[in-house]
Amino acid sequence: MLFGSLRINLWSGVVGFILTFMLSVGSNLLTTSLIRGLIAFVFWFLLAFVLRWTLGVVARPDLGNAQNRASSQVDGVGGNLDLTTPDENEDLNELLKPKPEQTDEGNNGFAPLNPPKLVSNKDPEELAKAVRHLTDK
Repeated sequence: MLFGSLRINLWSGVVGFILTFMLSVGSNLLTTSLIRGLIAFVFWFLLAFVLRWTLGVVARPDLGNAQNRASSQVDGVGGNLDLTTPDENEDLNELLKPKPEQTDEGNNGFAPLNPPKLVSNKDPEELAKAVRHLTDK
């Protein structure tokens, strides 16, 4: 089993070596291409190892949780799920009831905003002259 596992990593490293060597040999010296190929071999070998380990951890069923679930089902704890919600009609009715008005309205400091109106009292002929003046420049 270990040799089969190692074989996949070795093949991945060989593929990385060949790809890197073939792409590098055209524009570099032979020794530089070999060094880069060896670095790529190590990188692809480790990458295959990490990916296979990650997939193994993700795909493996969690045995500890399975044993805990089996023991809790035997005890009857956690076997049922209560999906009912408490009755909240009284709370909703209290929120919807109108409350009596407060007599301290003047003390809260609220005053509505009255912005000035942006209406021009200029003569339309003057405005037209201004527009003509701006378009000439």
